[in-house]
Amino acid sequence: MTDLIIYNIGELVTSRELDRQENETSLENIEVLKNGYIAVKNGRIYEVGSGEFPESLRNSHTQVIDAEGKVITPGLVDSHTHLVHYGSRENELALKIKGVPYLDILKAGGGILSSVRATRAATTEQLIEKATATLNRMLSFGVTTVESKSGYGLNLETEIKQLEINKILNETHPIDVVSTFMAAHAIPEEFKGRGEEYVDEVIRMMPIVKELDLAEFCDVFCEDAVFTVENTRKILNKAKEYGFKLKIHADEIVFLGGGELAGELYCISADHLMAVSDEGIKALKKGGVIANILPGTSFNLGKAFAPVKKMLDEGVEVAISSDYNPGSCPCENLQLAMQIASSQIKLTPKEIFKAVTINGAKAIGKEKVIGSLEKGKKADFVIFDTKNIDYIFYNFGINHVSEVYKNGESVFKVK
Repeated sequence: MTDLIIYNIGELVTSRELDRQENETSLENIEVLKNGYIAVKNGRIYEVGSGEFPESLRNSHTQVIDAEGKVITPGLVDSHTHLVHYGSRENELALKIKGVPYLDILKAGGGILSSVRATRAATTEQLIEKATATLNRMLSFGVTTVESKSGYGLNLETEIKQLEINKILNETHPIDVVSTFMAAHAIPEEFKGRGEEYVDEVIRMMPIVKELDLAEFCDVFCEDAVFTVENTRKILNKAKEYGFKLKIHADEIVFLGGGELAGELYCISADHLMAVSDEGIKALKKGGVIANILPGTSFNLGKAFAPVKKMLDEGVEVAISSDYNPGSCPCENLQLAMQIASSQIKLTPKEIFKAVTINGAKAIGKEKVIGSLEKGKKADFVIFDTKNIDYIFYNFGINHVSEVYKNGESVFKVK
């Protein structure tokens, strides 16, 4: 009847959204089953439930596995990464320790621009090798889908190269890779002092990227000394005309009104939001924008965390991502970002799992196929070697994953 049944699951986090109880936040209303089972057919979820699984679900060909009381959750969705790049920036560590601001390093030609030089000089093979190694580690941490931005090319040739690599990785690696065009990540050195001209150059790239079918989303770094609110509005409005879905790096370090703009343009997500205003939060709610918070970045930069409690009070939906990148957050471990969200933002385990599963899927427009363990969705799930989800946050700093399934097949297992 089915291909795979896993039973005796201590806690089965389906991430199916339930009606909110009176004392629950908008992040806590997900289903967690005790003594659960999961049945898979043709790479899709066929049934989930509690207690003993019905014998009608299996036949002589069904693989039946005892989970031995472990936890199973949907595959984690890392909905904000800068996966494809080359080089590293540990040479900037001493500056950060001395308190040199991130934007000052960028203005001096370091930061993103340093990674741009390295990425432009790298071969396709070098970029694929580095990104594949990263994806392998992400998979081991339970991630089954990532969003990957360009933005370390800042010219047509290298932006296309990054996006083509996203496509190759999506076809060759177990992790699904969702592609975002982000040439508006910084002003390249050859356009120094000519930011408005570079905005036009970004727009010129759009139809070429779309014609090649290399990206689903367009993102802009709306930040002081990078792209103004007006620059960002111009770029994203053009992106919408070309058929891109919209994202925005908003109010990360300095408040500019990125949250308000995200709501105005009905972006699918606004990311970072460490300096978002109360009006910006209201705009996110009004525009139906997912607030994608990146705790690892706040932690690494020593900056304030996004005001998540205010967002939840306003009814904004929140996702959590790693922001893996070579500068502000060179961390591939989404579990660590989750643990930081627990200890520093005071989110509960249920809130965090919703943020990295179904809400992560919403942040990339994939909630109908991934993000929860519901009938017909992809059988992407993670087995954690713990008896409950609380332990994952209590015993922080280690990898609790024992096995990862993608489309109903085991793609990673601790030996």
